[in-house]
Amino acid sequence: MKNKLSVVIPCKNEVKHIEECIRAIYLCDLPTDIVISVLVVDGMSDDGTREKIKALKREYPSLFLLNNKMELTPYAFNIGVNAIEFDYLQIIGARHIVSTNYLDECLYYLKNNQNIWCAGGRILNTYTNNTSRIIASAMATSFGMGVGNFRTLQKTCFTDTVTSPMYPKFVFEKIGYFDERLIRNQDDDFNFRVHRAGGKILFIHDIFLKYYVRASLKNLRRQFFQYGYWKVFVNKKHKSITTLRQLVPLFFVIFLVLLPFSLLVPPIFFYIFSPIFVAYLLLVFVTGFKLIKESKDLLTGLLVYPTMHVTYGLGYIYGVIDFILLNKTPSDKQKRLSR
Repeated sequence: MKNKLSVVIPCKNEVKHIEECIRAIYLCDLPTDIVISVLVVDGMSDDGTREKIKALKREYPSLFLLNNKMELTPYAFNIGVNAIEFDYLQIIGARHIVSTNYLDECLYYLKNNQNIWCAGGRILNTYTNNTSRIIASAMATSFGMGVGNFRTLQKTCFTDTVTSPMYPKFVFEKIGYFDERLIRNQDDDFNFRVHRAGGKILFIHDIFLKYYVRASLKNLRRQFFQYGYWKVFVNKKHKSITTLRQLVPLFFVIFLVLLPFSLLVPPIFFYIFSPIFVAYLLLVFVTGFKLIKESKDLLTGLLVYPTMHVTYGLGYIYGVIDFILLNKTPSDKQKRLSR
């Protein structure tokens, strides 16, 4: 009996990457008992993406173009989940180029261990210019992303979330669909629900995907601000902190705000605060210098880590104000994704 694999690609204005993404999926090695369908759920692209997909459909009959008139990621996920029958569902970003063994390895672990409800691989960040090269390198470090983040894992192991995940059908039957209120962090929310329901999430080191990193500090600022902002919404929803490392940027921003006031109180506070700040600056210079050596871009190399840490922390603070203190609904401004 054949098993059906549905590959869902949320997409909007990705004409530069969508063909490579689709072709990589169809080049994947698959077991003989798997029938694949690829669903590009498009947010009404106007840059030639839709025309590119329609042209590829003549080459790949199991490729389908679906409309996402809401133009937001969680809607794309749910449209894909509900579009056709499947036994396994794989989500792949339009900028994700999977390795040939990606689908096969995920299927193997999910088929052979009922405790594993989700599987995914490592990210190989790919740069499109000098700035994105620095950002890609920074996002691959524990200093940039935090200890235990799936982007920095070095072996196959269980984790809290993965990128480009695959799920068996029963997961959606048990815990439902993606929360369409979440413009960011919808995958973190879903995988947190997987853990709460008793499932395990497996990071597979032997499979990988290329990811085309955003190419400017401006987009990086918006991306990490939104990560922090929407993380609070997820925390409030579940009445729980999903990971302890998410609090580090928050406390770092609070620390920076309090630092000048340490000069106005007994000197002991300054002697406690200043070494911490100096230690952070040293880490920025040491880790940043490695980036500078590769890229020859002094300013970006020194700014990338503080940009990630501070903007995430600020986003988290804004989230606390909006969702916890004022009990507001998400800001429309924070629904705009960085590109």
